[in-house]
Amino acid sequence: MPVSQCRVCAKSFFKTPLLRYQNMPKAAQFLPEKKDLSNEKGVNLDVWQCSGCGLVQLSNDPVPYYREVIRAVGISQEMSSFRKAQFTSFVEHHALKNKKILEIGCGRGEYLSLMKNCGVQAYGIEASPDSVSYCKQSGLNVSMGFDEDATYKVEGAPFDSFFVLNFLEHLPNLNSGLAGIANNLREGAIGLIEVPNFDMILRKNLFSEFIGDHLFYFTKETLNSTLCQNGFEVIGCKEVWHDYIISAVVQKRARMNISHFTKAQEKIKDDIDQYLARFKNKEVAIWGAGHQSLAIISLLNLGERIKFVVDSAPFKQGKYTPATHLPIVAPDRLESDLVEAIIVMAASYSDEVVRNIRQKFSGIENIAILRDFGLEIV
Repeated sequence: MPVSQCRVCAKSFFKTPLLRYQNMPKAAQFLPEKKDLSNEKGVNLDVWQCSGCGLVQLSNDPVPYYREVIRAVGISQEMSSFRKAQFTSFVEHHALKNKKILEIGCGRGEYLSLMKNCGVQAYGIEASPDSVSYCKQSGLNVSMGFDEDATYKVEGAPFDSFFVLNFLEHLPNLNSGLAGIANNLREGAIGLIEVPNFDMILRKNLFSEFIGDHLFYFTKETLNSTLCQNGFEVIGCKEVWHDYIISAVVQKRARMNISHFTKAQEKIKDDIDQYLARFKNKEVAIWGAGHQSLAIISLLNLGERIKFVVDSAPFKQGKYTPATHLPIVAPDRLESDLVEAIIVMAASYSDEVVRNIRQKFSGIENIAILRDFGLEIV
C-alpha cells in the first residue's frame, strides 16, 4: 500500500504532492513483450516531500524486484575506467589492502570484480539467484540474500569496509537496510555510498528522472541526514560521473568513549576530600546551586559534610538541594553563620564570586574554586 509519511523519519509529508504524474512506466526493468501488451498498464506516481527531514520520495509501492540489482553498465568502457580509478583511490586512501570489503547489492559482479582487482578480499551479497550463480561461476565470493533488518548477518562478517552503488534509492525499508549493513561491519568501518543526484536533477530541470524503481530522490543534504540518523558519519560527499551521482564516503559510528569522565570525577573527589579534611565537620559551605554543583554534591556524597549551599538567586533561597537535601541560603547568611571555608562551584562566574566574597566577607580566609582540572585553592 502507498505510504502516507516519510519512510525515513516518519514525519508527515507536506499536504500536497510536489508532482503527480499519470500513466507512467511502472518499472524500468523487465520490459513488456508483445504478448503482454493487452494487460500492461501505466501507473500514477506521486512525488512527495517530507515536512520533517525534507527528503523527496514516492509514496508508491516498490517495484517487485527491488531487492535485485540489475545493471547495464557492463557495456560502458567509460564507466569501467571511472570505477577502476575510483576503487583504487578508495582502497589506497583508507588503507584497505587485503581487508574485507562487502558490496551490498552486487548484481552480476560488474563492480565487485573491479574491486577485487584492487587487492582486497571482495565479498558480495545479492538477492537474485541467477545473478549469484553467475557471480560464483565468475570466481566471485557472493552469497544470496538481502539485509532486510538490523539482525541480518552476511557470510564472512564482520567487514572492514563496504560499498553500495545506486541501490539505496530502491529500498522501501531504508532504515532497516542501513541497520543491516551496520550490523555486518567492524567498528569504524569505512563505506562508499552512491545515489542518483537530485541536486543535479533540480538544477537541470530533468523532470523525466522519476520512475517507480527509485523511491527516494536524495540531495546532498538529505543523504547526509539519512545516513547520520542511521549510524553513519559522512566524512566526504561530492558529485561524480558528470554530476549524475552523489558519492559519499562514510564511517560506521563508534560508541563514544568517555571513560576520562570517571577519572576526572575521581580526581575531584580526592581534591575535595583532602580539602574538607582540613576543617571541622560541616564547617564548609558550597557557593552555587547550579546544575554542576548539585551534581557534584550528589556524586561525591557531600550531603553529610557540607553545612549549607549559598546562592544569589532569590528563587533558589529557602529551598533544598535535590537528592542531598542541603539548605540553600542567601549570601547574607555568611554574616551570622560564619564558616571556615567555602568551595565555589559557580562555573564561569566563579572568579567573580570569589571577588565578592573577599570584599563582603573578609572573615572567610579559606576559599577554593572547583575548576575543570580539579580544586584550586585561592
